[in-house]
Amino acid sequence: MDESSCIVCDAAQLRLVLEFGPVPLHCNLLLATADAARAVPSGTIQLAFCPDCGHLFNRSFDPARLSYDADYETSQHFSPRFRRYAEELADRLIARYGLRGKTAVEIGCGQGDFLALLCERGGCQGLGFDQSYAAAADGQSLPEAVSVSREAAPPQAVYDRADLVICRHVLEHLAEPHELVAAVRRGIGDRPETVVYFEVPNALFTLRELGIWDLIYEHCSYFTAASLSRLLEDGGLSVASLVEAFGGQFLAAEASPTACRPRLADPRTDVLAETAALVGAFPARLQATLKRWRTLCADLTEAGQRVAVWGAGSKGVTFVNLVAQEIRPYGIVDLNPRKQGRFVPGTASPVLAPAALRSEPPDVIIVMNPIYETEVRRESDRLGLGAQVMSVG
Repeated sequence: MDESSCIVCDAAQLRLVLEFGPVPLHCNLLLATADAARAVPSGTIQLAFCPDCGHLFNRSFDPARLSYDADYETSQHFSPRFRRYAEELADRLIARYGLRGKTAVEIGCGQGDFLALLCERGGCQGLGFDQSYAAAADGQSLPEAVSVSREAAPPQAVYDRADLVICRHVLEHLAEPHELVAAVRRGIGDRPETVVYFEVPNALFTLRELGIWDLIYEHCSYFTAASLSRLLEDGGLSVASLVEAFGGQFLAAEASPTACRPRLADPRTDVLAETAALVGAFPARLQATLKRWRTLCADLTEAGQRVAVWGAGSKGVTFVNLVAQEIRPYGIVDLNPRKQGRFVPGTASPVLAPAALRSEPPDVIIVMNPIYETEVRRESDRLGLGAQVMSVG
């Protein structure tokens, strides 16, 4: 990638926000053994900001250092809170675009969880594409209406059948995101009835809420509404809707190949101003947040408190690695059975099922995503753990 210009708008006047790390190259590639987890290489994040389009990205990102195979696991569908969000999203897309009897194509579908949900609730056919797909990864097969290929992208014949193209949490992994947008635009041609749904993490949530645990090597890009709309429009898509979702943590965009729907009001002026202000304050706020959590974790360790971290996704992996000198959690808890029994890159902390906490209950549970705090409290109470539950938010 060209480190001297913006990967969205090609502007050259970039601002280096901070250098962060080292962090594991992979957060969502959990390992079968502790030794393998400790051996995962690390990388550095050089976070750059483009004042022209509001985009943030890692200038030191090297896609050649990453791999996405059957051990790569990011599904959150085992969380009741996330599944509710996914169901609401599926129902909205079904109602808005009349998907019954039609075909939905998902690029980067993971294990097909959302595509299966969409097809079951909407009575449509689903075609998914993901290099990390592992058939029957958790012992459950996909619905008959859904098929998944381990190819990275759909062939033209699949685009020709597509009524809805979905691409969730893929763009942020790409050093050249415009290439994917261009490929989708070429694939759907000039058929105004075909809609594209993109979803990415919201950079303004990271900046506003100090989601420093979201800074991971796997993510080259951190999109704002301004930079996402710029990317899609420059790629030949007309953005009809662009909103914050999932408690502000995501950006959700709906677009089509022509301006057949009312054009979205330009978000750039307000978003650019807010982003620039937040970027200026972010390095100092990041260091203060790190110091606060390291101090708290050191105090808990010194007091002999048993600490469990809840959430073995990117947030949890980043957290334990950045506070590793102050805390050695005896486990990272996750509802996803595909992660349980494996080990976190870097610290090699084991991933546990919630029920495993019963034998040696923790004194403190640190919840990595505040949106899940209520369900974690309920599960802790159900298991009779008696632990103090706190959130990083």
